[in-house]
Amino acid sequence: MIILVDMDDVLADFDGGFLAEWRKRHPDKFYIPLEERKEFYMRDEYPEELLPAMTELFTEENFVSSLPEIPGGIKGVKKMKEKGHEVFICTSPMRQYKNCVAEKYEWVEKHLGHDWTMRLILSRDKTLVRGDILIDDKPEVTGVCKPAWEHIIFDKSYNRKIVNGKRITWNNWEEVLSL
Repeated sequence: MIILVDMDDVLADFDGGFLAEWRKRHPDKFYIPLEERKEFYMRDEYPEELLPAMTELFTEENFVSSLPEIPGGIKGVKKMKEKGHEVFICTSPMRQYKNCVAEKYEWVEKHLGHDWTMRLILSRDKTLVRGDILIDDKPEVTGVCKPAWEHIIFDKSYNRKIVNGKRITWNNWEEVLSL
């Protein structure tokens, strides 16, 4: 089985890393606690005047490479691979990709090892990537093709309005995927 696993907010804690740094740098500015997020894109929930400062923070050097792990994710993907599945990290780079692309590779090498960098797929359109399963926190993954994979939603507060399909965490993944 080919299993595609998203990186941001499935393996790497992008939102948690952002919020921790945002609160440290701007303790008096507006923020939304992670568990209260309702929209996939932070930009859809934060005041427009804060967007330039937010973008500056998450596009700066070392932001992506220093993100913390989502607990259980590294162990989970390694176990999937140990069970004989073809596991790839399938992630979308930010539009402001200057630091993002290289740092995604750095993050994977740091947390999973160099061999896993060969299993990293970067694509703005995940529907172009072949697989059996895509584990992703994005509520709807769309693109130019009809996906060959089944979308399994990685549970987050902002995707709970999606009630159809399977929902997964790193605590229940083996049960949900029946691997």
